Amino acid sequence: MLKARVVAASLGVVVMSFPSIAIFSQTLRDAPAAAIPSQILTAKKVFISNARGEWNSVRWSGSPERTYNEFCAAIKNLGRFQTVSAPGDADLVLQITFVEPTEVRGNIPFSTPVLRLVLLDPKTSIILWTLDEHLQVDLTQKNRDQKFDDGINNLVGYFKALYSQPAAEAK
Repeated sequence: MLKARVVAASLGVVVMSFPSIAIFSQTLRDAPAAAIPSQILTAKKVFISNARGEWNSVRWSGSPERTYNEFCAAIKNLGRFQTVSAPGDADLVLQITFVEPTEVRGNIPFSTPVLRLVLLDPKTSIILWTLDEHLQVDLTQKNRDQKFDDGINNLVGYFKALYSQPAAEAK
């Protein structure tokens, strides 16, 4: 009988918490979007920084500069930005890197390659925004290379979506 009361009381607490969960979820949906820093929205000149990262030439085609070269080409293809050769001449610094951390689960190593774009204020070096694109590892070289190319394009797409947002109104 005591077990039945404990179960009933527990169920009552759970059921009573549903309205607060619903209210919390609604609050999150109604919350204003985070303000995009103005440097991202108004930038015309960018400096592209090659943070390089890690490169496994057995798994990925090309050289360690592949990430930087493909990213530069994709940014230039946007047609919005002038690339400059010094960070001090830029409105925004785009720092591109590729990392491939490995973790061991049991005795099996798993790799999680990530293309990372860090947007920096060139005057203060403060990170304004970070965008990541996680790549799925494939068994064949051709498929890995295609996923890498797609990852660069996706990352540039995320960046484009970010700088294309309307500026937040001052309150």
